[in-house]
Amino acid sequence: MELQDTAEEAEYRARLRAWIAEHLPQELVGLGTRTGRLPLLRQWSRALSDAGYVGLTWPAEYGGGGGRYALEGIILEELARADAPQHLGTIGLGMAGPTIMVHGTGEQKAAHLQRILQAEEIWCQGFSEPGAGSDLASVRTRAELRGDVFLVNGQKVWSSYAHLADWCILVTLSDPDAARYRGLTYLLVDMHSPGVEVRPLRQMTGDADFNEIFFTDVEVPAANVLGEVGGGWQVAMTTLLHERATLGFALTGLLDSGIRRLLALAAANRDAAEPWLAQIAHEWIQLQALKLTAHRSLGQLDRTGMPGPEGSVIKLAWSESSQRMTKLARQLLGETAVLDDGIWNYQQLRSRGNTIEAGTSEILRNIVAERVLQLPRSR
Repeated sequence: MELQDTAEEAEYRARLRAWIAEHLPQELVGLGTRTGRLPLLRQWSRALSDAGYVGLTWPAEYGGGGGRYALEGIILEELARADAPQHLGTIGLGMAGPTIMVHGTGEQKAAHLQRILQAEEIWCQGFSEPGAGSDLASVRTRAELRGDVFLVNGQKVWSSYAHLADWCILVTLSDPDAARYRGLTYLLVDMHSPGVEVRPLRQMTGDADFNEIFFTDVEVPAANVLGEVGGGWQVAMTTLLHERATLGFALTGLLDSGIRRLLALAAANRDAAEPWLAQIAHEWIQLQALKLTAHRSLGQLDRTGMPGPEGSVIKLAWSESSQRMTKLARQLLGETAVLDDGIWNYQQLRSRGNTIEAGTSEILRNIVAERVLQLPRSR
């Protein structure tokens, strides 16, 4: 595992850093996941794509760069360093697109992949349900085949970007009498179809990043099945495998940016920072450990093309570090924190969702226990 950039990587990083400095609109600096500047975010996403900084590891035949994961890691690091937003189509790039490449027909690939890269299609994920949570095999959203269409009825929840999305990767129950895991069908659903209703879930930040989606007699062409009818479980596992492929670099980049702001705040408030120095040092050390873990994960990807369990480990540690870091910043600000309307108040509130989204801490601890430590199942 090499921790320093090679000559090629150092040149790539310098070129990318200069490009970001020249092209990043000031209005987007520090915007993070907030989508209030949607037209500008789309323009920024297209600019990233046109410059070759999107889909770098996708095969060239699908519009990607056919590049190494190490360079994609550099992109994520430098975007975080500049407080620049990532491409708006996070779910399309990291989940829908790779799954379509593996399981899609030629028509499905031609219809969607290039549009995902250009942010012409925004995707959301329809996996979790109110009664199923993280248990994907227990979904109850029904898809009944009627001639050449599936009639879809049900509800999904915690769907990021659904309020913006053009398409949804949807796991449905198509055969309720089949054995567990074998009655699921994976559909590509046009979010503009009649019968699709999106209800944003307002967070305490005031934003609505997550949503409920209701499907009422939504007609989905049978041609929109991804993989085989009844083979949705295998297709969904492909999606989840790719979800955490480069997650470590994305998350450590975000944490690195936050720790640098925390250190600057401590330097500017030396007396207030004195009681918290040990905790600040602990968070910095935690960040370095996560960076090393992300590099190990990237090495696995470059060697085998398959992500290991490190993404789950990093997500678990990052989410809790993020909450501690933002709490520390508010403690450094002291009584004035309640008057501060800047990044720290927002991030403290937003961080409460970090231990829930993309796998709760409880689920991730089970994954680490069972798949990394080989401990017996808890149930």
